[in-house]
Amino acid sequence: KIFMNTLKYLQSNEFLLDVDLRRLFANVEELNKISLSFVEHFFETVKEHISESPMNFISTFRKFFQGDLCQTHQIYCLNYTSAVFYLEKLRQREDFGIYLKQWCEQKEQCRRLHLPELLVAPLHRLTRYPLLLNNIWKRSTDKTEKDSIWSLKEKVEKSIRDLEGKVKWLENFQKFRQLHEVIIWPQVWDRDKRFFVPECLKQNLRENSSENILSSASRLLLHDGRLTLAESTRLLDVYLFLFDDFLLITKIKRNKKKYGGSDTGLTLVCPSLAPELQSLVREGVFCQVLDQPIPLDRLILKNIDPIHVT
Repeated sequence: KIFMNTLKYLQSNEFLLDVDLRRLFANVEELNKISLSFVEHFFETVKEHISESPMNFISTFRKFFQGDLCQTHQIYCLNYTSAVFYLEKLRQREDFGIYLKQWCEQKEQCRRLHLPELLVAPLHRLTRYPLLLNNIWKRSTDKTEKDSIWSLKEKVEKSIRDLEGKVKWLENFQKFRQLHEVIIWPQVWDRDKRFFVPECLKQNLRENSSENILSSASRLLLHDGRLTLAESTRLLDVYLFLFDDFLLITKIKRNKKKYGGSDTGLTLVCPSLAPELQSLVREGVFCQVLDQPIPLDRLILKNIDPIHVT
């Protein structure tokens, strides 16, 4: 609330108007409201029990766990990776840094916590709900009540499993979206000067760009990193991308403009990329494909004796 309300106040006074509140905080206000309502109902049941009324958690649990509580958490969690990504971009700005450090983080209620540490808290809370339900299930003595609580616990756990799958898919999607920016595919006729492509065919080849190879949502990047490629007359500094179905060899080339500057469209570095590639991207490097991808089912790996390496 401190970070969000302060930003709202600053924007009402014409500061940081370009910062997207929804993109940064998602539906956190709605999540706070529903979470608070759940806690109030939960403790109301405990109070009634202390007053010697029978304890009935089931109606409260059904209302929230079959209603908006898990769904609202899911919406927040699905936005989390994007929010962290967006926050990293904003933190590079001096005016946003002043808002974070001087207007928010110094306040006593923050308990020296920074915004990234607070943004992740709702994710942790969602994973604690099954533990809460399990502890109540253990202490319940009524058979019908136990069955109902167990059923709700399984539904919440399934909701979390489904969410994990969606979050992984989103992270993979964002990673491949940035790989599209980093990996440059030269035209066929530029790869080797010996190729001759008639002008009448060039337009068709441009329309069927190799970039679409990385569009598959099911493809996975297993490993990537720098290596030295030994060509017939020289050693070449290359960056390899090992996908789950092919190997891509690229040449490291420096861009004149650094990523993160105001003149370039790619201002962010995806946090799920390997640290080495993140560092290269920040330096303004791009990876130009050397040759067509090598399918893994046609790739043969052989060890070379140390004596022959040079």
